Amino acid sequence: MNHSQGFLKDIQISCLVVGWLLSNTASIILSFRVWGGQSMTDSAPSWFFYSAEMIHSLFLINHLGDIFLEKHWKSVISRSVCDYFFEAREKAVDPENVPPVLQTPHHYLISIYRGKLFFLSVIQTEVPPLFVIEFLHRVADTFQDYFGECSESVISDNLVIVYELLEEMLDNGFPLATESNVLKEMIRPPNILRSVVNTLTGGSNVGETLPQGQLSNIPWRRAGVKYANNEAYFDVTEEIDAIVDKSGTTVSAEIQGVIEACVKLSGMPDLTMSFMNPRLLDDVSFHPCVRFRRWESERVLSFIPPDGNFTLMTYHISSQNLVAIPVYVKQSINFFEAGSCGRLDITIGPKQTMGKTVEDLKVTIHMPKAVLNANLTATQGNYTYDCTTKMLVWDIGKLNPQKLPNLRGSLSMQTGVPNPEENPSLNIDLKIQQLAISGLKVSRLDMYGEKYKPFKGVKYVTKAGKFQVRT
Repeated sequence: MNHSQGFLKDIQISCLVVGWLLSNTASIILSFRVWGGQSMTDSAPSWFFYSAEMIHSLFLINHLGDIFLEKHWKSVISRSVCDYFFEAREKAVDPENVPPVLQTPHHYLISIYRGKLFFLSVIQTEVPPLFVIEFLHRVADTFQDYFGECSESVISDNLVIVYELLEEMLDNGFPLATESNVLKEMIRPPNILRSVVNTLTGGSNVGETLPQGQLSNIPWRRAGVKYANNEAYFDVTEEIDAIVDKSGTTVSAEIQGVIEACVKLSGMPDLTMSFMNPRLLDDVSFHPCVRFRRWESERVLSFIPPDGNFTLMTYHISSQNLVAIPVYVKQSINFFEAGSCGRLDITIGPKQTMGKTVEDLKVTIHMPKAVLNANLTATQGNYTYDCTTKMLVWDIGKLNPQKLPNLRGSLSMQTGVPNPEENPSLNIDLKIQQLAISGLKVSRLDMYGEKYKPFKGVKYVTKAGKFQVRT
């Protein structure tokens, strides 16, 4: 094994340990709390506290840079600590490019960006950053599961439940309950009737009994699940991150994949999922329910699933020869020195789509500041040009292989200004239904431990991630 393979293996194991810790910390802590015995400091290993006692404060920041929610677990930390984060945000071109870990004189700032919101945690002692980042993603996923979306308006409308969730998910710096099934037994999801009753009676969403799964060895699944219709559906979604140069040659290409599950099965089912070509998956991360030893030995996913929606696994395919580029782009963007004008000509066609139709096709171009306006003609779809943001957007829709879409015309330039030093890049958005561009395919899905026959289904979708064509 070379050094790079060993490093990837270490990262893979670290992610699995992080996921296991977040799902089982609640059981460990509650076992000490409920059953007593020796103190936690006498019984628990030192690495447990080093990893778990992590977040001191949490700030939620919108895309405008306003702090609209803050939560402190030990003592109040001034909002001024976020100034270091705001400085890094101003230097970054895009929100996604803000460094996830920032060091200040007295704190560490660890953040994620989800749904146009920054989840910014303040750490006073040095902890593994992956542990904190994974926990922040669990918080965002929980908000998404409870409220249907993770946005400023929704969070602001449900502040009471948000604070109750944060109080249960992190207890005095220790991760407590991070699985959605356990949380929903402790804090009931909001609905109109419950909100009215709580307002009139002064009641709370917090349950009065401890969840049954909290102390079990399967904390992600609640006990006594029953459904009239038993079903298990899986969505395989792949995003293509690619850079293509002017001649059409692929500079870099990789695939980010995820398998989302919606499982509504009675009892305690035990599922196995097999793939036709599992060797494609060399860099994977699993939900804690997956038995990793079985995957290592047989390349089969064996698991007792959580109840409801969850992410079964994510994977990354970095081998460029395994990444098919679904469309090709013929483009020409020129800025003329004589006269204040330029020319644009773009044509898009299907390349490697395996006979599937490309949908939701869109081209976005961030024009130079010298471009005042665009006078273009599109053979398919519509285009818009924002003179303020200098953003040209061509919304094509469904790609017709018989009549390739074309956008051409002139660009009005500001007079007396030098021509741009380099041409802008094209950012491509697309979607292909019923296709995993890597060739990954589920061959079997079997259930053990229960006698009924569930409804089963797998859906494939390919999307464009950061897909860029240079001009």
